[in-house]
Amino acid sequence: MALFSINELPENFLLEVFTHVPARHLLRCRRVCSLWRDLIDVQSLWKRKSLCKGFITKDWNEPVANWKIFFFLCSLRRNLLRNPCAEDDMTSWKIDFNGGNQWKVETLPGAHGTDFPDSKVKKYFVTSFALCLKSQLVDLKAEGYWEELLDTFRPDIVVKDWFAARADCGCTYSIRVQLVSADYIALASFEPPPVTIDQWNDARWREVSHTFSDYPPGVRHILFQHGGNDTQYWAGWYGPRVTNSSIIISPKTARNPAPSSAQPETMRE
Repeated sequence: MALFSINELPENFLLEVFTHVPARHLLRCRRVCSLWRDLIDVQSLWKRKSLCKGFITKDWNEPVANWKIFFFLCSLRRNLLRNPCAEDDMTSWKIDFNGGNQWKVETLPGAHGTDFPDSKVKKYFVTSFALCLKSQLVDLKAEGYWEELLDTFRPDIVVKDWFAARADCGCTYSIRVQLVSADYIALASFEPPPVTIDQWNDARWREVSHTFSDYPPGVRHILFQHGGNDTQYWAGWYGPRVTNSSIIISPKTARNPAPSSAQPETMRE
């Protein structure tokens, strides 16, 4: 029986085989020969893989500049903040300021509060009468994002947070997010003016969001910090409530580029 080489298969057969090979293995397969390298770099292969993984649907019509990068970004896409909804008490958060009666975790809706828009969110963090701030520093390399991906393609980094006041007490809420280099130099920052909510308010949950786009190369960490205090200086936990915070790195489509980091933040109820 004559020996048969897999490379004798039609290219469309090879592409079909590669569609079912794990993505990171494919990157190593590029080294086998020039034919495999060229086929693995074909954009249609990574579009097929995106379809198989459910990242897109068959009727997808948005242009994508690089399907390989799109696939890897979709594979990595998740909330990079740990314990965003206080399910594990204060685990994963660094307490930067713990004023008044300190940070506390409470169950929704809480006294003089309202239900959260997403019923899956059950808890929130709450501040006191003196400044309370907590933070997380996300190590992007540890989360699977390599240097070329961040520096050459610079995917959108979408930051969101939710906060609310008690109806019977005013409060001041603040947020600061920085894109940080390997030696901890801030390369881009989102730090809107603090938001003060008056006493006898509607206690509704408000969302704040910001998208970092076209930021400088060299980003290796993301610092997320938020918190605040009440305005009545009451003992207890009457300051802003925060929950469901998120940092998500998303692929950028050619048709709908994300807003520049220089644009103002979005805040809605």
